[in-house]
This record gives sequence, C-alpha cells and structure tokens, in this order.
Amino acid sequence: MTAVVTEELAEPYLLGVLATAGLDVEYVRGEGDTLYYRRGDEEVPVLDFVGGYGSTMLGHSNPEIIGYARELLAGATPIHAQFSRHPYANEVAARLNRIIKRETGSDESYFAIFANSGAEAIEAAMKHAEFERFVRIAGLRAEIDAHIEAVRAAVADGTVAAPEANALIADVTAHNEALAGRTPLFLAPVGSFHGKLAGSTQLTYNPIYRAVFSALAAQARFVPVDEPGAVDAVVEAERGWLHDLVIEGGRVTVVQRPFPVFCAVVLEPIQGEGGIHEIPEAFVRDVQRVAAELEIPVVVDEIQSGMGRTGSFLASTRLGLRGDYYALAKSLGGGVAKAAVMLVRASRYLRDFEMMHSSTFAKDSFSCLIAARVLDLMEAGDGEVYRTAESRGTELSNVLQDLMKEFPEVVKDVRGRGLMIGLEFHEQGEAGFAILRELHGSGFFGYYMSGFLLREHGIRTFPTSSAVYTLRFEPSVNIGSADIAKLAGALRDLCEQIRDTDGQRLAPVA
Repeated sequence: MTAVVTEELAEPYLLGVLATAGLDVEYVRGEGDTLYYRRGDEEVPVLDFVGGYGSTMLGHSNPEIIGYARELLAGATPIHAQFSRHPYANEVAARLNRIIKRETGSDESYFAIFANSGAEAIEAAMKHAEFERFVRIAGLRAEIDAHIEAVRAAVADGTVAAPEANALIADVTAHNEALAGRTPLFLAPVGSFHGKLAGSTQLTYNPIYRAVFSALAAQARFVPVDEPGAVDAVVEAERGWLHDLVIEGGRVTVVQRPFPVFCAVVLEPIQGEGGIHEIPEAFVRDVQRVAAELEIPVVVDEIQSGMGRTGSFLASTRLGLRGDYYALAKSLGGGVAKAAVMLVRASRYLRDFEMMHSSTFAKDSFSCLIAARVLDLMEAGDGEVYRTAESRGTELSNVLQDLMKEFPEVVKDVRGRGLMIGLEFHEQGEAGFAILRELHGSGFFGYYMSGFLLREHGIRTFPTSSAVYTLRFEPSVNIGSADIAKLAGALRDLCEQIRDTDGQRLAPVA
C-alpha cells in the first residue's frame, strides 16, 4: 500500500506561488484543447490556451499520436539501443530537410543532432558553434606560427636583423596567447529566451535567470532590435585582432588579422518568453549581413514558434531569416514524446562533434518515430495544418484586437502571428485601487490575472516568463470559434474588473 505523503518536497516554493495565484490545480486528463481536474467525483473542464508552452500544436492526447504510441510500446520498440544504427532518426532528419528546403528555397542539406528538450538543442548549437570557432582559431594560429618560423629562418640566414625580429616574435606570441584565452561571446537580441541550462541561460536576456550563473558559461551581448546600426556597434566594441608577422624588404612587420570573438548569433523569429515580439525584418537583414562578415553561424531558435504554429513550418521563413543552424522541439514530440533536434548546415558541419556530444535518451526509436508521425500529420493535405493555424490565428488575433479597442485603458497591445499571440496589459503601478497596485508590486501580475481566468471562467493561460503583463495564447490547431468566443468573454470580464472595479475579484486566493 502506498503511503500518503503530506510534506511538499517537489519544488515547494513554486507550488506556494501557484497556490497564491490560484493556479495550484492538479490536472488528471487532457484531450484536444481541454484539461480536466477533479472536484469531488466530478471532472471539471478547463479550456487550455497555454498549450504546453507551444508543445501541443496537435492537441492534448491526439488520437492518432496516442494510438501510434500504444502500438510502439506494445511492440517493445527499443528505447535504449544507444550506439547502434538509428534509421528512424535518419528518417526524421530527411523529412525535416525536405520541409526546410521547400520553405527556404535552399538545396543544401542539414545534419541532425538529436536532443530531449529545446534548451538541450540550444546547448548543442552553442557547443558546435564554439567548436567551429576553435577550429578557425587553430587554423589562424597555425598560419601565424608558420610565419613566425619563417622569420626565425630569415634571422638564421641573416635576411633580417635578429634583435628586432626576436623582440617582435616575443610581442606577437604574448599578444596572441592573451587574446586566445578570451571568453567567447554570442550575439542575441534584447528580450531573448533560449532556456535555463548552464549555457542556454546565458543567451536569455532576463537577468533573473542569467546573472547568478554568469560565471559558468560563455557570455552574450544583447542587441536592441529597433536601433539601426546596433549590431555593428556591439561587434565593433568587442572586436579583437591577432598579430601576425610578414617580411617586407628585409624588415619584419606586424600586421593585424581579425580574431573570431563571436561564436554565433542566436535568435527567435518570434520572442516567446520575452513577450511575443516578432523580430523586425530590418534587424534580420543586419544580423545576416554581420554574421556573413564575421563568418559566424546564425542559429534560429524555432522551439516555440516553429512546427507550423505561425502558418508556415518555420516562423523565420516569413521574415526572410535563413539559419545555418535550426533548433526544434516542443510540438515535435506530438505532446507525448520528449523530442528535440539541432540541425546544422552541411557546409558548416564538423563531423567530430558527434564524438564530443551525446545524450542518453536522445535519438531513441520511440521519440523519433513519434516525431516522424507528427511531421506526417503536419504535411498532410498539402499543409492543411499550416493553413488552419494561420486562419485560426487571424480569428483569435481579431478578437483580441477588438478587445483592445473596447478597453484601450486596460489593453496596451496585441502581438504575434498565427497561433502564437500575446495580449499586453497596461501596468497598474499607478492604479486608483490599492489591490491593483499591490498585484503590480508583487511582480506576479499576469499570474494573478491567469488565476482569475481559471477559477472564474475555466480558461487556462499564463504570462510570458520575462514579460508578466503579457498573457500568451498558444492553443492547438484544433481550437474552434466557440472556444475563441469563450476566451473573449472571459477576457472582457477581466478587463472590466481592472477598469471598473476595486479589483477584489482579482485578489489573491485566501
């Protein structure tokens, strides 16, 4: 008989935060866009607009995915067959290549490194990018070392003066050694979010997640997306130069050669946790130009925005953003498997990376076969899922835009594309009622609004993690007009509570 555990041991502080906002609900079943919790013997439905933070593009417990998962498990598909042939992984990679080539118009292939989560895929990208940089630096230093040996040979045969040459060799060697030890940097937009692992958290703009761990991994330089020339300015401020030696006219001269300071540019086409902001096309052009000049890869994080959510398989396609690397996860697992992948353009791929990076649970048959079935469903009907996501997203966006027109003093903005929409409230630090000011001061304003929607209307949504005044809406492609209408009614009530009342109904649950 299982003992009843009364002490909270699994992330107890987080549970306390959820309880304060009225979000500490145990869901017992999920189906489509509905989650269920128990109230006594009754199952209570909740309309889910969180969608697993973008993981349930095909809905909770998609019947076809669930049926296929049962078949795989019943057939004892091998989960742990590491270090063997994985044709199912190769099939996923091939299908992703076909889709990416179609959307980007490129004919170059991408090689795949599999992972369990989006953050792990980003970590793999960071490691591969640093491997690229390491190889470049090694090549540059080998050339410089060859030039130094040529100078030494010239000293030996009397072609150049020994005291001058030896001093320059010592200076160049010391300078280059110091520069080679410099910590590598990444470029990322202000507002970025790429996960909370040791490396990926350094690409995450919010200092709450990043600052404490800044000594653990390579750093990022964050660039405002709406300031022309900002990318160039950041690059110029960090620029470094290796010193090289050449012999000209019997003299040894020091010349400068660019040092690869930056590993990569990493960006989301639509910033998810930063508040649902689509990256401006002008910034995309600057990024791609600077990356080409620096000869560094562009890593496109499609973990939340990809998989058809915005009306195309890749959200970056519509921005003209082309990646040297892509990171995919979340809905790749169909809401069932933990599946992620990092794709690297063939011309940049370093095969030895495969022996340097691995993951026990990645690339297994179950997650790969589920991912393949997900891609089949995405591509079925000549991309019907993408068209539906776009049309449903337009319907959802129009409803939220109407709400902003009705409550301009409450709703500040509506942003996003397809089924990745954010609704931003005006801040309430100067509100006329104390309760609203207190909710603002807590730092959890959006979570309290989410608690109100849950307990009063059976609607589930959350704020984005780094912009707590912005509620996210990322339902599945199966969301219906009646569901959107229900959301609109609930949000109208919420806006009325903020605008017309003292906020008592919004207050924390006692």
